Amino acid sequence: MNVHDFARSRRSNPLGVLDEIVYRWSPRAMTGQALTEADLQPLFEAARWAPSAFNNQPWRFHYALRDGDRFADLLGLLVEKNRQWCVNAAVLMIVVSKTTYDHNDRPMRSHVYDTGAAWMALAVEGIRRGYVVHGMAGFDHEAAARCLSLGQAYQINFMAAVGAPADEIEEEDISQRKAIEEIAFSL
Repeated sequence: MNVHDFARSRRSNPLGVLDEIVYRWSPRAMTGQALTEADLQPLFEAARWAPSAFNNQPWRFHYALRDGDRFADLLGLLVEKNRQWCVNAAVLMIVVSKTTYDHNDRPMRSHVYDTGAAWMALAVEGIRRGYVVHGMAGFDHEAAARCLSLGQAYQINFMAAVGAPADEIEEEDISQRKAIEEIAFSL
């Protein structure tokens, strides 16, 4: 069973939303199988097309392939609970946003919002291609900032793991979502 089919068996889509949105979820079980730069390019291409204020595109994805020199460095940034399952990821990444506009260097209030839109596009494309795409906040943010040496113009937002799903996904709980009435309010 692939990641999509497993989610489809546990979630419903009564309003006909794009399947990749409804059936996107973040399992942890990955095979450890390597991905290539070419495998990642469509995910970054999807992120590239996300909307952003003044087309600033503040998102940055700093990544390491599992067979690369920096994978262990990124793995070492994770809290132990995340490190235990991320050891089988094909890719680890730190997702960063530029906090100022390119055209005038003034503070960009929407940098995290825009980066979240790019992340969602990347995650949806990854799910569409059958990958596990799992974002996480459990890591050492200060050490990540030192690892990347980006300076004050960038904010470390979260880390993510990408990889081929392992059969153990069927043992994981799949989350549901709050009712629309809990998140959308007519004024």
